[in-house]
Amino acid sequence: MIKIPITKRQHEVVLYLIFGGLTTLVNFALYAFFVQLVGVSVSVSNLIAWVIAVAFAFVTNKLWVFRSKSWEAKKVSREAGAFIGARIVTGLIDIIGVPLLFYIGLSYPLFGIEGFAAKTIVGIVVIILNYVFSRVFVFRPQS
Repeated sequence: MIKIPITKRQHEVVLYLIFGGLTTLVNFALYAFFVQLVGVSVSVSNLIAWVIAVAFAFVTNKLWVFRSKSWEAKKVSREAGAFIGARIVTGLIDIIGVPLLFYIGLSYPLFGIEGFAAKTIVGIVVIILNYVFSRVFVFRPQS
């Protein structure tokens, strides 16, 4: 078996991409569910999907990506507050960006789901920003 040397940061990025992909899958699946099966509007479906995906992302990022194992109330509160704050920023980008792209012409369906092309483009931007915010502001090593 060939062993490829990998740094701690590279390992973190790989895990982030895996869990970020899973978070995006949760977000997109819920969005599709609410738009297609429940008949909820694009904006409301996007908001519901985002809230549930943020909860999923906090747990996976805390435990597996950034390996923040402490459940001390003060630390968890700081992490959760910073995480939610960062996600609100990127959530606003998502919540405003998807309908904006949809209404300015990126409204064609992708995989038969209305607005999914806009959702995909905004999703890529959000994943990148979420990693930067989590690494720099949320799960930073304590000195």
